[in-house]
Amino acid sequence: MEVINLILDGKFLAIFGAALATLLPGIGSARGMAMVGEAAAGVLAEDSRKFGQCLILQAIPSTQGIYGLLIAFLIMMKIGMVGENGMYELTILEGLHLLGAALPVAIVGIFAGILQARVATAGVMVIAKKSQELAKVLILAAMIETYIVLALLVSFLMLNGISISAAF
Repeated sequence: MEVINLILDGKFLAIFGAALATLLPGIGSARGMAMVGEAAAGVLAEDSRKFGQCLILQAIPSTQGIYGLLIAFLIMMKIGMVGENGMYELTILEGLHLLGAALPVAIVGIFAGILQARVATAGVMVIAKKSQELAKVLILAAMIETYIVLALLVSFLMLNGISISAAF
């Protein structure tokens, strides 16, 4: 019964939302960067002059983790976790709203990081044979960025629409 009461707490739910916003896109970005890095290592074994191009492609999936961190930080600021005043008391409904606001960037972030890496990995293979095609493969990988940016926007707008009673 104590565990249920702990979970059904506004602060816990809000912090859980911030954690999901950090963890899931972070996993997607880390996995994605690893995928591209593995392919890049194979290319670099053949031609180390392509390091810069491979590095750019490897960095592309990192943005999901950054967007998730931004939303987590905004949630922590909204509940008073960051700052001098201390954390606010939150109702369960306020906590659920904040958790819900974290979900778009959290869920899209884990998938977008991995899917973007698949395209960037294919781009590394293109660079292996035609290094002059970097701009084209960057555009292909960047197209997936659209959806994480949309999810970031939705999470951000949802957060801005949530009012907290701000009781200590």
